[in-house]
Amino acid sequence: MTSKIRHVTIDCADAYTLASFWSAALGEPLHADDEPGHEEALIEGAGLLFVTVPERKTTKNRVHLDLQPQDRTREEEVDRLLALGATLVDDHRRADGTGWALLADPEGNEFCVERSAAERAAQAG
Repeated sequence: MTSKIRHVTIDCADAYTLASFWSAALGEPLHADDEPGHEEALIEGAGLLFVTVPERKTTKNRVHLDLQPQDRTREEEVDRLLALGATLVDDHRRADGTGWALLADPEGNEFCVERSAAERAAQAG
């Protein structure tokens, strides 16, 4: 018998607020039972569970998410995420269109935005 990953759990200062950012970023709803002030918030469709903890983030993430836009370019997605409250941490985008953008969510958790599948196909063709 094997195991499967049920959730990726993200410790944070405010589970509902951070889950709301990721809900908007991913276009996936929060669980119907989640409300402001709850110690946990779930984005079931993405398998992300946010848990309020007293400790603050102090170092680089050991695990991070890589996002690939589905209906827009990488540049459009970076702009959209910045408007939602993300910050640009480091820019690894290259003039030839390859690379990625390293962003952080409102609590400082890093994640990457890669090129869309359409952008990859256009460059390969």
